[in-house]
Amino acid sequence: MQVPAHVEYEKATSVEHALALLSRYAPGARVLAGGHSLIPMMKLRLAQPEVLVDINGLYGLRYIERAGDELRIGALARHADLLSAPLAGEHFAILHDAERVIADPIVRNWGTIGGSLCQADPSEDLSAAFAALKGSMIVHGPDGSREVPARAFHTGPYETVVGPAEMLTEIKLPIKPGCGSAYLKVSRRAGDWPVGAAGAAVWLSGNVITDVGIGLTALGAAHFVAAEAEEYLRGRPADDEVLARAGEIAAQHCRPGADQRGPVEYKRHLAGELTTRVLHVAVSRARWQKAPSSRARETAHPRRAPGAPTAPAGFAPDGKNRHHIGRESDPFPGGHPPYPPR
Repeated sequence: MQVPAHVEYEKATSVEHALALLSRYAPGARVLAGGHSLIPMMKLRLAQPEVLVDINGLYGLRYIERAGDELRIGALARHADLLSAPLAGEHFAILHDAERVIADPIVRNWGTIGGSLCQADPSEDLSAAFAALKGSMIVHGPDGSREVPARAFHTGPYETVVGPAEMLTEIKLPIKPGCGSAYLKVSRRAGDWPVGAAGAAVWLSGNVITDVGIGLTALGAAHFVAAEAEEYLRGRPADDEVLARAGEIAAQHCRPGADQRGPVEYKRHLAGELTTRVLHVAVSRARWQKAPSSRARETAHPRRAPGAPTAPAGFAPDGKNRHHIGRESDPFPGGHPPYPPR
């Protein structure tokens, strides 16, 4: 029987309360969000926190919104929230691509975006997606908040820059015109951890790649990034030969490890093939973004079933562009009741 070691439990009522609890019990405290990674590790006694600080009552950290030229995702947004959010799919198709292949509906309905990132598993899908999009993380601590680039957030397997008395509260993604993005994954069965996966975000000017981000998962890429392939692509035309060469460069510079999912050479081959393929998809989507005439026709005459709403759930035509999930309140001042009212 798998039984965790003895652990104390505290339920936070606000971000300040959570930080106070983490400070009081540091370094033996761990944040409990979805728990789909932490609890199994506790059962195997690979993780033995002294205190669990439950933040599931901080409903104000569960949101997906556009603020200016940024998409902001609260750390307590669930995987299913991100998959169903029109704002995410509209600006970053890579996020919907990745969420569709993460685990199963049970995990997606309860697991959180922030929890997945803070777990820092080398095979985590969203870490590569956010690295490709060049996002940033907002980390709160006793001395205030700080912004950390997504590419500097992970310091090693199961390690991040988040300190013992800190917590991740938000992910920010810059919205820039001309972007196409995609995510591709190879796994042994549906919902499994990847044998290898690649994500790409491409910004085009005409047929020239002005900027690009490439994220690799489970393939031994430092900080989940294929930096050398990105450098090669900038300023080059988005043609088949160039994209294929970028895949070769990504394969050359990754450092996969052999395990039950495959040997090193197979994974290196996957790195090159997946990088090339995902770049093709991202470039195709970027070109569609640059085709205003077809997009205008689709916007003016959207195809929808009779009786369907004129805008997707969560989209505010007044420009607020906020996709709320659950209760809508500020987690910082005052706190919340531990559970929603019956």
